[in-house]
Amino acid sequence: MIQKLLIANRGEIACRIIRTARAMGIATVAVYSDADAKALHVRQADEAVHIGPSPAAESYLQGEKIIAAAKETGAEAIHPGYGFLSENAGFAQAVIDAGLIWVGPKPASIEAMGLKDAAKKLMREAGVPVTPGYEGEDQSVERLKSEADKIGYPVLIKAVAGGGGKGMRKVDAPEDFEASLESCRREAKASFGNTQVLLEKWITSPRHIEVQVFGDSHGNVVHLFERDCSLQRRHQKVIEEAPAPGMDEGTREAICAAAVRAAKAVDYEGAGTIEFIADASEGLRADRIFFMEMNTRLQVEHPVTEEITGVDLVEWQLRVASGEALPKRQEELSINGHAIEARLYAEDPAKGFLPSTGRLGHFYLHDEERVDSGVEENDEVSPFYDPMIAKLIVHSDDRDTARLALMRTLSKSFVAPVRTNSGFLYACLASEAFAAAELTTGFIEDAGDDLLPEALPSEAATNRAAKTFLEANWQFNDLPSVVIPSGLQSFRLNAKPNRSVRLETRGQALVGDADSAIGAFRESGPFHTALNDTEVVVSEYGEAFVFSAPPRGDTSGHHHAHDGDIIAPMPGKVIAVLVAEGDAVTAGQRLMVLEAMKMEHALTAPFDGTVRDLSVSAGSQVQVEALLCVVEPKED
Repeated sequence: MIQKLLIANRGEIACRIIRTARAMGIATVAVYSDADAKALHVRQADEAVHIGPSPAAESYLQGEKIIAAAKETGAEAIHPGYGFLSENAGFAQAVIDAGLIWVGPKPASIEAMGLKDAAKKLMREAGVPVTPGYEGEDQSVERLKSEADKIGYPVLIKAVAGGGGKGMRKVDAPEDFEASLESCRREAKASFGNTQVLLEKWITSPRHIEVQVFGDSHGNVVHLFERDCSLQRRHQKVIEEAPAPGMDEGTREAICAAAVRAAKAVDYEGAGTIEFIADASEGLRADRIFFMEMNTRLQVEHPVTEEITGVDLVEWQLRVASGEALPKRQEELSINGHAIEARLYAEDPAKGFLPSTGRLGHFYLHDEERVDSGVEENDEVSPFYDPMIAKLIVHSDDRDTARLALMRTLSKSFVAPVRTNSGFLYACLASEAFAAAELTTGFIEDAGDDLLPEALPSEAATNRAAKTFLEANWQFNDLPSVVIPSGLQSFRLNAKPNRSVRLETRGQALVGDADSAIGAFRESGPFHTALNDTEVVVSEYGEAFVFSAPPRGDTSGHHHAHDGDIIAPMPGKVIAVLVAEGDAVTAGQRLMVLEAMKMEHALTAPFDGTVRDLSVSAGSQVQVEALLCVVEPKED
């Protein structure tokens, strides 16, 4: 058995691996960048090695530094986690060549499944059904557009080296194809260094079904049943569950058998996932489920499989990497109950889900159920990496009980002042369509603004905040925002005063009635409050609101930028400037593209006008709220 393990990753997955390694008596080594010097995974590991500056390309993607750290600390093995170098066959081979144990599949298996076009050809040969499309060598715009026309719109453009939702574009009409192709290739080049794409038929009622597979060096391959990952936003999974709702035993047997054939076709060892797209227009049917790709690593959503099978997949990884056979045979594996996982991201749904960075001044995650996180209170959310800060996982006897338990977990949790998607997750789970398991990968897009949480708190939440302020043993007259009622004619000796407090949250001034808080609180559903010297936090159906008393004399609440100011919504890098000083632009026209937290964000003109004060160029690093340019309104 491995005695000392280096984890070539960060955040919640590094913490997750450390937990299992510690339980197995294996010492752990963390690696970290400048931004992660005080990160939780660094604090939890037995040792930690600094590997470079904050950008991942200069630290976590530097394979030679990671191998050097392993040798320096005497680690025998390297676990890549997921993301970064986990599906890099060259890195896997370098680890093996250095005399270290690679906790993952053979480099040849990674390579075989690494390019989606080659993988689809291989799967056809193995008798695994694949989605209709084009995977040819001719990558000219003309040929690709011609093939898209043959397939029929809508089509999906996918980077052959893609993953994690990167390098994917749905195209609804021929006139949009070239712009989508250009955007897809630019993202693919930045993320994977490969601009080659394939085309797939877009399935109109798609569900994303994936099967967990596991192989060992003794020729054994098993499946651990399926997961449903249909709830996605911009091709990124949001909520995952196992088993897949509506999956009958015949269809399960067919899809899981196909997944095992796929794994055996590449002589697979370790944990892997075979991803399928299902045409669910008539429910889940074995003849309407098609292979999409294989992820040759552990998946973010692996906990739901662990919960229904009782298997620790990281323990299996470490045992298989040490040369042991799989701990269980196929007939010893079974499904127990239902599990659902929600990914908690540091992002602001009210601002188009832009990443939210900063210090986690308040961070409480209700932990009656399983929580996998890579941060604690007062940790920093960095702009350099993926914005996921935790996974909330529940397991129960049936799907609806699990769904309600996860809603309770979200309603009793709060994070502030960093914004999260918690209220959005709650709305997804609470929707009638989700409760009825009416799932497709377009679920979130189709629901639109119905899933967005309210921008401001309810009256009940505001009253609760007011009551908490006044019960905090503060002197009534010390609060400049207290509203003293006029109309002294209503004054009665020994009467309880009507106590209203003017509070501020999210740049808005609101008045809370402390005396109405108790009844409203009981009637209006779940809240959670927290208090420090200056703030009250109220969590309403998963959405956290931070209330404070505004400074004396401040009545505006916040400053408004000029309507034509183009402001950086977050720290990041300008990767494309599409206009020049003095250009005439129209409303909605793309002005520039900002990259932050591995995502592209297009900034557009708010109205017709002229570009002025352009202060950035491609490659510029900008801070949040930096003025990038101004659109001067067109004169009537």
